[in-house]
Amino acid sequence: MLPSKSSRYTPAPLPSAWDYADVAVLALAVALVTVLALRARSRRWIWVAMLGSLVYFGFWRGGCVCSIGAIQNVALGLADAGYVVPIAVAALLLVPLASTLLFGRTFCAGACPLGALQDLVLVRPVRVPPVVDHALGLLAYVYLGAAVLFAATDTAFLICEYDPFVSLFRLVPLAQPGQTMNAFGGSTTMLAVGAGSLVMGLFIGRPYCRWLCPLGAVLRPLARVSKWHVAITPEECVQCRLCEDACPFGAIRKPNASEPRAARRIDRRRLALLLVAVPMVLGAGAALGWGLGKPFARMNHTVQVADRVHAEDAGLVEGTDNLSDAFYQTRRPKADLYAEARAVEKTFAWATALFGAWVGLVVGAKLVHLSIHRTRTDYEPDRAACVSCGRCFAYCPVERKRRKSLQEGGPSQ
Repeated sequence: MLPSKSSRYTPAPLPSAWDYADVAVLALAVALVTVLALRARSRRWIWVAMLGSLVYFGFWRGGCVCSIGAIQNVALGLADAGYVVPIAVAALLLVPLASTLLFGRTFCAGACPLGALQDLVLVRPVRVPPVVDHALGLLAYVYLGAAVLFAATDTAFLICEYDPFVSLFRLVPLAQPGQTMNAFGGSTTMLAVGAGSLVMGLFIGRPYCRWLCPLGAVLRPLARVSKWHVAITPEECVQCRLCEDACPFGAIRKPNASEPRAARRIDRRRLALLLVAVPMVLGAGAALGWGLGKPFARMNHTVQVADRVHAEDAGLVEGTDNLSDAFYQTRRPKADLYAEARAVEKTFAWATALFGAWVGLVVGAKLVHLSIHRTRTDYEPDRAACVSCGRCFAYCPVERKRRKSLQEGGPSQ
């Protein structure tokens, strides 16, 4: 993925043929995993597909063919008419969006190298309390909003700079000819963060995917309305609960048809209160976001240069630094620099207000969602949380019976 011009981590450009090859490989990987999850129902071959994606997109391509990071390119393209989003980059984002809308999160199942790496190291999963899972899941939406904010203002590509696994991918020298990268592809701090994430991933199923992935925040609502989605059992559920024990992501929903109606009435009252409170939460979030405008604007390169030049003119600092030296070499008038910096600050004022409103909307929507209970008579996958990994297949007695029948050459029962 090509970071913004202000990013400190810019890989060497590759021939355009590689870009289209990457899109083709991604589309093929998503199609293959979709067939394996929805038709073949094979966890074993999904595992093989994950390994292939990890090798190609992770270690071979250095983690820089990234559908997650493409969010930033699209955000910058929509905000800046002078920036044209490369077709291949837009396709890297459109492929998982379209596939999720049709088939659920099969991209996450085996085509995403970040998800594959976490899934492959999960050896002793522990169950995360639902309240903790729901609370931490909000971080992905906040991260998404922040990434869009800083990309649209051409301040930073947060997803690229703080990807926890790129440094790990680039420790393995499999980069293509002509693709030059530094030793880690990021800071030593991010290398430590990535290692820590993998240690956490030994016990918690896909912590980055569940709680931080910005693309996951986009795919979740799309998966809820997907036309097709992976099913736990191929036929009628016998309610053995084995699938619930098999899922390390808390993505199995229990039957609730036997819940007392009194509890549902309480939920309706809470829902009514929340619907009234949500606009107030949005307003409070927007107000708090407005207050973050100036601090966030200080992260923008133009504002940093203007602050430094002004401080030098006012005698607040002695000498020059790299920022001011680079500006003086352009021979631009200082007035133009200050005017551009003020324009950036104004943009941040309303942009951070929208960011605050977005956070308020996310919190309000989560509370409203938790107050709405759909009646379930069987164990079902939560379409938003389920990554179509196929772990539950082998635990389902109906699925085992079907497979045994197929192996014996008879019709499935």
